[in-house]
Amino acid sequence: MPLLTRRNFLSVGTASVAALAASKFTVVDLHAAPKKVKSTPDATLDGFVASYMRAMNAPGMTFGSANKSGTVRVTAYGFDDPDTKQHVTPEQLFHIGSITKSFVALTLLQLREEGKLDFERPVLEYLSWLPIETTFGPVTIHHLLTHTSGLPDSLTLFPSDRNAKSVQAYEPGKKFYYSNLGFDILGHLIEHLDGRSWPSAVKARVIDRVGMTSTFPNILSDQRPHTAKSWIPFYQDRPYPRQGKLAPAGAFQFDDAAGSIASTAKDMSLYAQMLLNQGQVTSGRIVSEESFTLMSKAHIKADEFGPTASYGYGIAVDTLDKHPVLRHTGGMPSFASAILLDLESGNGAFASINAMQGYRPTAVVQFAVQLLNAGPSAKTPPTPPTITDPNVIDNSADYVGSYVTSDGKKVDVAGDKQLFATINGRKIALQHSDGDTFLTDDPEFARYTFAFGRAKAPEKEKGNEKESESKADAKPEEKPKPQPVIELMHGPDWYRNERYTGAIDFKTPESYKALTGYYLADGAFPADAEILIRKGELWLEGGFKLVQIGENEFVPDIGIPERVEFLFIVGGKARLMKFSGIDLARFERT
Repeated sequence: MPLLTRRNFLSVGTASVAALAASKFTVVDLHAAPKKVKSTPDATLDGFVASYMRAMNAPGMTFGSANKSGTVRVTAYGFDDPDTKQHVTPEQLFHIGSITKSFVALTLLQLREEGKLDFERPVLEYLSWLPIETTFGPVTIHHLLTHTSGLPDSLTLFPSDRNAKSVQAYEPGKKFYYSNLGFDILGHLIEHLDGRSWPSAVKARVIDRVGMTSTFPNILSDQRPHTAKSWIPFYQDRPYPRQGKLAPAGAFQFDDAAGSIASTAKDMSLYAQMLLNQGQVTSGRIVSEESFTLMSKAHIKADEFGPTASYGYGIAVDTLDKHPVLRHTGGMPSFASAILLDLESGNGAFASINAMQGYRPTAVVQFAVQLLNAGPSAKTPPTPPTITDPNVIDNSADYVGSYVTSDGKKVDVAGDKQLFATINGRKIALQHSDGDTFLTDDPEFARYTFAFGRAKAPEKEKGNEKESESKADAKPEEKPKPQPVIELMHGPDWYRNERYTGAIDFKTPESYKALTGYYLADGAFPADAEILIRKGELWLEGGFKLVQIGENEFVPDIGIPERVEFLFIVGGKARLMKFSGIDLARFERT
């Protein structure tokens, strides 16, 4: 997984959905009913999936749905190999990624029920050897399960430097910050308390008891003949555009509890059924009602999962159409997954795509559950989720104008509901990525994002606020009006427009020059990063500004608990970059 994860798309209605379902799009259904002329919820979903996969450039997808009584449908869409037109089948394994975290939570809740574990005790009391530094307060099992430990998001618990530790950045319990490292720790805790390895423990305690006979607790080479062929971006060193070229993924093995499970859609529908029944299976309970309540409780706001989302134990807690739901996504090097469970209606869905392009199939599972909730006799089917078109930019006027560098380089940005940048007489189309950031598939400029910057918002005047006004009486805060765009960054180049009024000359510390460059890491999750100087400061391309806290040691300026360190300055260049324990070696591209 890269360090910074990096044409026409339609908002389809139910009429166009039916037409798309009849197009050249393959559906392999284990629960297929005889074909009918009349539109059905399955046909409506199939049509939406067809449009979604075309829009998102997904090769293939596996899908399973369930209710409290059992599996509703298991289906496969699209291709295992688009080049040979080999279809995905429902029996193939897909890597479910971070949906594994809910399996971790269930296993730990069992250990808690057995009296072997106290969620409020510091984890260092169980695993004293952990290479973590908890300056801001003890980290409990509760903190790790809810991503509130203050630890970084890393897949490296054991760094190459035996003296190095993962460093806490803030008081635990105060903020949600997604941490794969935390769940790696929990996997080791399970091994310590259960007496078996994480894969053996979760298989015996959850997978086998749910009846998931085709599911594996860790990803091994032996499974490859039974796993869907999967795909990654063709280019490693640049942002991925929506319709970018893909390449086959290589062999992959993984046993980290943060995301180690490989499963089928049928097995995942059984898992969904168990969760919809709050831990109950035919042979008994996976966890008690009290434990399931703890797991599904909203412990902390989790904006990363959406504006209304919170996080429970190993799973997000949210609402859909005013119904309480549990949901999660999973991202692996070449798979993207999503699960959604409506606890009120008792319907759930799982989907996984055999490619990693920076998104998850959340729209598919959402629409599937909404169709199940509406039922086959609904007079008005639910409206399909909108599939955004990154080439349609509603606020394009914000960015239009001319931008220049101090040494005379110029970029002209123009367009109406779309954007084009003209550089050295070359006109290129811009595609929206996130916030004020755009990318292009033009090979000359594709390596870097186009990141626009806005003026700082003026500070609010003090002294006139009604401090005594209660929250109940207070009016909801209006969404602040966006400040004007004043600058543009592309690679190391910084451009400004006529609205920019700040400094134009910047002093760069001499030591920064040795740190710039491109860095690569191998391993199960390949990573890459490019360090640039902009406006006299050090930046991680596509990410954030770096703030120096020590000799060649930095933290992001956005308040997240990651650390960046540069080592081995040889020949005027840093040869190694450490990003929260991950080693990235300098790679010379020129």
